[in-house]
Amino acid sequence: MADSETQNGPGDQPQEKSAKQLEKEAKKAAKLEKLKAKLDKKSSAPAVQKDKPEKKAKETKESAVYSANTAPGDKKDINGPMPDAYSPQYVEAAWYAWWEKQGFFKPEYGRKSVLEPNPKGKFVMVIPPPNVTGTLHLGHALTNAVEDAITRWHRMNGRTTLWNPGCDHAGIATQVVVEKKVWREEKKTRHDLGRDEFIKRVWDWKNEKGDRIYSQLRSLGSSFDWSRVRFTMDPLMCRAVNEAFIRLHDAGDIYRANRLVNWSCALKSAISDIEVDKVELTGRTMLSIPGYDQKGYETNIFIIPNVNLTCTWYTLLNNERGSDDRSVEFGVLVLFAYKAEDSGEEVVVATTRVETMLGDVAVAVHPEDARYKHLIGKNLVHPIVNRKLPVIADEYVDMNFGTGAVKITPAHDPNDYEIGKRHDLPFITVFDDEGVMLDNCGPFAGKRRFHVRREIIKTLEGLKLYKETKEHAMVVPLCSRSKDVVEPMLKPQWYIKCDTMAADAIKAVKDGELKIIPDAHEKTWYHWMENIRDWCISRQLWWGHRIPAYRVTLPQRQGEVRVGGAARRRRTRSGRKKSGRARPPPPHTALKQEELWVSAHTEEEALEKASVKFQVGKELISLKRDEDVLDTWFSSGLFPFSIFGWPDQTEDLQAFYPGTLLETGHDILFFWVARMVFFGQRLMGKLPFKEIYLHPMVRDAHGRKMSKSLGNVIDPVDVVRGVTLQQLHDQLQDSNLDPKEIEKAKLGQKAGLP
Repeated sequence: MADSETQNGPGDQPQEKSAKQLEKEAKKAAKLEKLKAKLDKKSSAPAVQKDKPEKKAKETKESAVYSANTAPGDKKDINGPMPDAYSPQYVEAAWYAWWEKQGFFKPEYGRKSVLEPNPKGKFVMVIPPPNVTGTLHLGHALTNAVEDAITRWHRMNGRTTLWNPGCDHAGIATQVVVEKKVWREEKKTRHDLGRDEFIKRVWDWKNEKGDRIYSQLRSLGSSFDWSRVRFTMDPLMCRAVNEAFIRLHDAGDIYRANRLVNWSCALKSAISDIEVDKVELTGRTMLSIPGYDQKGYETNIFIIPNVNLTCTWYTLLNNERGSDDRSVEFGVLVLFAYKAEDSGEEVVVATTRVETMLGDVAVAVHPEDARYKHLIGKNLVHPIVNRKLPVIADEYVDMNFGTGAVKITPAHDPNDYEIGKRHDLPFITVFDDEGVMLDNCGPFAGKRRFHVRREIIKTLEGLKLYKETKEHAMVVPLCSRSKDVVEPMLKPQWYIKCDTMAADAIKAVKDGELKIIPDAHEKTWYHWMENIRDWCISRQLWWGHRIPAYRVTLPQRQGEVRVGGAARRRRTRSGRKKSGRARPPPPHTALKQEELWVSAHTEEEALEKASVKFQVGKELISLKRDEDVLDTWFSSGLFPFSIFGWPDQTEDLQAFYPGTLLETGHDILFFWVARMVFFGQRLMGKLPFKEIYLHPMVRDAHGRKMSKSLGNVIDPVDVVRGVTLQQLHDQLQDSNLDPKEIEKAKLGQKAGLP
């Protein structure tokens, strides 16, 4: 050891401490005693708060403002004094207008013609045209930041560069926004205004919002060639849309058919898959649906355990809060029985949409199900409309699920639709366009679809056919625009054949002609293309490209029959026209309904085509133009070449088609990007671009998409210049949100503002 200290073992006696050790311990004890006395004194003394010197309020300096007398488009005068601190507004002032006037962003800059060869190559990209429904948000800012950086890099490398701006008319979205505005300000519907006046109001909206969008893009410094800006309903664009429809219709790629579509009863229109939000329910849930408002409840958001909202928030009512006669119940399975026609034997079926039982035309069972084999080929009886329901055998039915018997409603369910076609069953529609029960619904005719749910159950109870209602997980499809429950409805619509175009799109990616970045999205591309269905392109709206198709009415004249799709005069063996009444043609020779249409740019052109097609004089033909408009994605799909003057072979079309790159968000890979590829290959014979670069989505802190009703939409200009909470609230007051949505959005803004 270093000193005389020793360690005591277990059996050792304690040793006496040295003088040094004792001195050390005494000092330690004195120090502890002093500390104890200090703490005791502090605890017994009253607390005295020292006056802290007041902090000086931060001096808020106003941003320096550029005040030199520089005319718009002139080069900025920078000879004046500079601000004390960096000021973005001061630095940015006047430059963009000068850049634009000098033509720095034009592909012609430094060249005699756009067709002049450039040994360094070219770079062409179109903007994903923002919807004219409102203003830009941070998602658009991300898109433009990425695209501007790419464009400027190619321009600095000496390539002939074009980044083409534009705006999309966004048919269904814009119509809904303007309808809300008109109702809020005038308490009128579009039908009160009439089609022409309503469309005028939409154009007024477009001019206001479109100018604001272009102003935002300029403020972001985006290096667009503004001399080539396009709106999807500009006259030249309308001509291109009509030409594309006519060519595809004449070629047989566009046809008319009566099929199931996503139908919004609130909008009274078919809607696309992208406009359908899937809300997952794990059990009984009360939902607030347009037209079925809950009496006595605030339409706030109640997030409850039975709901998984993957897309957005909806007005939900927890069952614990009660319900009334106007609340709409989902997430339940209703079981009831049909009786056999002869024996009275019961077959129990189940449904989450009991109102559709009024359109049932059969009950399907598995062909090997021993419980029902003896009933196959026999009839059940519908207890309300007294319709005979055949029991059919179909392998689609899972005999181990539920009762093993499935009610078949071909006109209101996609799976039942396919079964109906296989078994040649009748298709009975039970709702009108607004969701009101039709005359074929017996005592429920004229009532709204969700109002009859409880009434049907009460009727079945009275007939001793109701069994039970139990909780059931389900997915409710909601219209993203109206928040209404989407109904599968049988409607005559226009379709585009997609199988061949999809096969060509798959081949382009597999052969390396079209590159998708990141390549992880190739799997999604193949999945969509391999499982593609024909595309429904018609919408029952007023705002949009009106379909250039005309319904043809042919004369029922003496001496005329329809054979082989055309009306012909009967002739004698000598070839002379035979007078007198012709025998009626057999049913199979009558013209099909979809054949009684022609497409054309004008009514006069339509008359010419109809006269040739049906071999009838023009003076004997009546025409009526289709009232519907085209799906917005139809015109957007033409964007890469319609903006350059197609179908005319312009210099711009020769110089800038095909483009180089398409940069956009991954969420519209199928809805927009795929359609551009389809139309480019089909109408131009070339892919519209060589590469697709996909960026992720901008979401809020909770992972939700930008939505005005959530209060999480951020204007990129507000990020640059700053904005107060009150200013954000004021922006909501200028929007088309209803008062309850405004209050909800304000709460979202207050919670999200740092």
